Amino acid sequence: MNRLSSTLLAISFLSAGLSVALGAFAAHALKPRLSERMLEVFQTGVEYQFNHSLGLMVLALLLTQTSDSLAGKALQRASALMIAGVCLFSGSLYVLAVSGVRSWGMVTPVGGVLLIAAWLVAAYAMYRMKTKKLGE
Repeated sequence: MNRLSSTLLAISFLSAGLSVALGAFAAHALKPRLSERMLEVFQTGVEYQFNHSLGLMVLALLLTQTSDSLAGKALQRASALMIAGVCLFSGSLYVLAVSGVRSWGMVTPVGGVLLIAAWLVAAYAMYRMKTKKLGE
């Protein structure tokens, strides 16, 4: 396993653990302090962070399996997009829920677009990996 894959796996594990901790924090410490709606907003951030942490794990593992340089670069780009997307999407929801500052809601769609882009770039990488194997 190369250094980049190991780093991405470590980031994905830390992100998944953090999402579990934030979910527990919301359920126990924030529940009495936030409105039901803001608690839902926070929990949406937790769900997206956890699910995309798993996605990042898969991307990191796929990176170890490709010999195609274009597929490898696409997997790296997808990983970067996913990390940035989680930070912006989930992060903005966390700040919005805790602070009540509604302008943070304008950041959330930017994170969502980055997450969508990550999945599309990952699909391209899989296409490259499949065609490379067939064409060998």
